[in-house]
Amino acid sequence: MEHNCPLNKIQLGYHTWNLLHTLVANYPHEPSPQKQEDVNQFFKLLGRLYPCQACGRDFSHLLTLRPPVTTSQNTLSQWLCSIHNDVNQKIGKSFFDCNKVNERWRDGWNDGSCD
Repeated sequence: MEHNCPLNKIQLGYHTWNLLHTLVANYPHEPSPQKQEDVNQFFKLLGRLYPCQACGRDFSHLLTLRPPVTTSQNTLSQWLCSIHNDVNQKIGKSFFDCNKVNERWRDGWNDGSCD
């Protein structure tokens, strides 16, 4: 596929998850009530506006079953990783070790490969 073509569903999902994990990796350790409300609204709107309608509906459904835990960067990162693993299970992909979520999207791998 050419680089200047529209994203297919797989590419869109890959890039969306990277955006979400990066956003959450940079979420405050002690967020204000406004920041917590903003991130809740962001996730709700993402489900409503996502270009893949079935994916957006599934994401919105997950949000109703397991709302975001927005009390800290760690709780939100763990929540998102868990949600991502739910989606991975549904589509037959492998699970990600949620103990490594900040290493992957915030700090870089411990082996120094991101330095």
